[in-house]
Amino acid sequence: MKIGVFCSANDNIDADFFRLTEALGEWIGSKKHTAVYGGCNIGLMECIGRSTHLAGGTTIGVVPKIVEQGGKKSKYIDIEFPCDNLSDRKDIMMLQSDVFVALPGGIGTLDEIFTVAASSTIGYHQKVTILYNVKDFWHPLIETLEFLQNQGFIRGHYTDYIKIANTQEELITLLDACE
Repeated sequence: MKIGVFCSANDNIDADFFRLTEALGEWIGSKKHTAVYGGCNIGLMECIGRSTHLAGGTTIGVVPKIVEQGGKKSKYIDIEFPCDNLSDRKDIMMLQSDVFVALPGGIGTLDEIFTVAASSTIGYHQKVTILYNVKDFWHPLIETLEFLQNQGFIRGHYTDYIKIANTQEELITLLDACE
C-alpha cells in the first residue's frame, strides 16, 4: 500500500509528534508499505522518510525544485519525483498514494488535506485522508468540520472523505481497511 503522508517540515515542535511519527514510519516499513511524502530533510517529513526507510519500507519523495535548490532534500528517498511547485507535488502525491495520513502540520498540510478531500467530494478519486489526531492536534479542525457539516456546507458527511484516528491503533485499523 502506498500511504501519502502530509506533515510539518519544522523541527521546533513537540517531541511527542516526532516519537509518534517515527512509530508510524516503523510500522509502514515493517509492513513493506510505501510512504509517499514531500521529501524534505527537516521536521516530521524527515522523520517519516527516515523511519520508513530504515524499517525496510520504500519511500517516494515528491520534491519541488525550490526544496532541492535550498539543500533540503532528504537522503532517505528511494524513488524521487521532482516537481516544479506545490501544486504539482499535490497532484503527484494524489496519483501515487492509495490513502493519506495527515500528521501535525501547518498551512501546507491543511492545503494538502483539503485538496485531497475536495477532489474526492466531486469524484476525482475515492481516497481517504486520515487525520492522525496526535495529542488532540486536529481537534480545532474537527470542530470546524462539524460546524460546516451542521450548517449544510458539506455534501454528504465529511467523514466519508476525512477519517479521524486518535491513537496509533485506530490509525492502523483505518489503514488496514484501505488495503
